[in-house]
Amino acid sequence: MDLNQRLQEIIESQKDVVKKVASLISESIEELKARAMEEKKSLEEVIEEIVRPIVEKNQKEGKMGMPLLGDKFPSIEVQTTHGPMKLPEELAGKWTVLFSHPADFTPVCTTEFVSFQKHKSEFDALNTRLIGLSIDQVFSHIKWVEWIKEKLGVEIEFPIISATDTLAMELGMVHPSKGTNTVRAVFIIDPEGVVRTILYYPQEIGRNIPEIIRAVKALQKSDAEGVATPANWPENELIGNKVIIPPATDCESAKERLEKYTCYDWWFCYKDA
Repeated sequence: MDLNQRLQEIIESQKDVVKKVASLISESIEELKARAMEEKKSLEEVIEEIVRPIVEKNQKEGKMGMPLLGDKFPSIEVQTTHGPMKLPEELAGKWTVLFSHPADFTPVCTTEFVSFQKHKSEFDALNTRLIGLSIDQVFSHIKWVEWIKEKLGVEIEFPIISATDTLAMELGMVHPSKGTNTVRAVFIIDPEGVVRTILYYPQEIGRNIPEIIRAVKALQKSDAEGVATPANWPENELIGNKVIIPPATDCESAKERLEKYTCYDWWFCYKDA
């Protein structure tokens, strides 16, 4: 059985996928290096060329379908630093920011967790719950949280999920070319359990927590008033903190908008938030 067939078999098994793929690549490293040299490519390019088509094929067939915008967040049971949780059922009635990090005891992730905690009161005010996630075991999460409190004086009050590698891959939090750790993914989930925003950051770039708060506020504003928010809202360069009226869909409503709202044109009207 060649490397491609063995990879396909591993992915279809849906069990310990990331560890098995990493192990197979390690076992086949000399074969992969020879192929890279022959094709005059980097080792990373060769690995990605092998893994990506199989992953994409399984995604299209629904075998590894990550939730997309507008999808219900999949029902999962997880172990966290606050005990077992069932998602999204336990989050009903609240907004949720679920964010993954590459690994415990790493500098960038530590700065992110401290920042999330320091902004927690702002998320609380928005009826929004924070939940972290990585493939580390729960005892590692617990020790890391203890370290942050002892060394940095910050107590992490939100739960951290200890995810299996299969779960992380199913949620799109593992990208084969970026190694076996989870990337910096963010899911903003509404009170009905629907995924409303998905953000990805590479391992080398820490997230901007105020931007995530801004996204939650903008989604809540959009839902409450049926409007859209401009770039950099509420500090947009054209209309400040005002909000955009959805474009007209017929001639009559286009004319009404010009009379009812402040407009640059019938397709670009806005009002006070």
